[in-house]
Amino acid sequence: MSRALQQAEALFDLGRHEQAAALAARHLAGAPDDAAALVLLARCRHRLGDERQALTTVEHALHVAPESVSARLVHTHVLLALKEHKQAEESARRAVELAPQFWASHYTLGIVLDRGGRRKRKRAAYESARTAVALAPEESDAYVLLGLTAHRTGNHRVARQAYETALRLNPDSSAAHNNLSLLHLHRHWLRPGSWTRAAEGFVQAAALDLDDRHARYNLENLAWETLMGSRWVAFAGTVAVALGSAHLRAGAAGTDALVTCLACAAVLVGGWGGWLLWQARRVPPHLRRPLLLVARGCREVLGMALPVALLILHAALALVLWRSALFSGLAIPLVFFALVMSVAGRTALQQRAPKQ
Repeated sequence: MSRALQQAEALFDLGRHEQAAALAARHLAGAPDDAAALVLLARCRHRLGDERQALTTVEHALHVAPESVSARLVHTHVLLALKEHKQAEESARRAVELAPQFWASHYTLGIVLDRGGRRKRKRAAYESARTAVALAPEESDAYVLLGLTAHRTGNHRVARQAYETALRLNPDSSAAHNNLSLLHLHRHWLRPGSWTRAAEGFVQAAALDLDDRHARYNLENLAWETLMGSRWVAFAGTVAVALGSAHLRAGAAGTDALVTCLACAAVLVGGWGGWLLWQARRVPPHLRRPLLLVARGCREVLGMALPVALLILHAALALVLWRSALFSGLAIPLVFFALVMSVAGRTALQQRAPKQ
């Protein structure tokens, strides 16, 4: 391998893909049929998002070296990025034929099968992941794929063990942190502390990979679900105050009126105090700032915060302005507004969910 190509490989490993591509292209100007350089250039273009050029380059590499496993693997990933699933599967299976004892061949086939969409392929993807792990028990990526495919087939125990093994091998694996947190989150009603562990994992994943859209999206979902929980507290306070105001307008006086006001205030203070105490217990101090920053940057969370804040304000003022039937009547449109915003926010959040 030439010195220029070695430098290009080093730059690629450092994430400097544009510079690596420039060096590889310069090398290819003098050696246009160097398969290793073509594969490297295709990898660079793939990382830079130029899939069509990457496909052209790697197909040239396969024309020069039809038995090149590395070219075949890059070819598969590029086809997968272009959503050419059938051709990607054919290319991945050819890589397995060329190198049946190479873990990356089975790993790549597992990725292709996992994204196929059909349940039968999910099982085949799981078997490919198991083969990859058997061939390379020291590779954390193989365990991440095993965990992902096990999770999709409903084997949560194997998935959890695979993610934990991946993290022992590579504590900086953003994917393992994120996917293990999803397992914790799905069972947070059954196991105390699971919600907190999920939040910690998402924060860790986002910190390890600033470009990890999955971890950030999952943190936004946590913030959204937390705000949605507060919506029910706001609804309860609004109903309590509305009933109390109606009782006062009906002629309650003296001790009866005082008890009604105190009961409404107790519902408001007790409801919000209990909710805040619960959140303080499950969101430790080191997680509060990351979740707050994510919430501030999420349009859906901010949009839902508006009707919740209006419901809180309305309930508080309704205790003072209980004589105004018009003001009390605002509770119904505010509740309706909150319901509409919750549906719209959830739909918007789901629509921008990152792809696999």
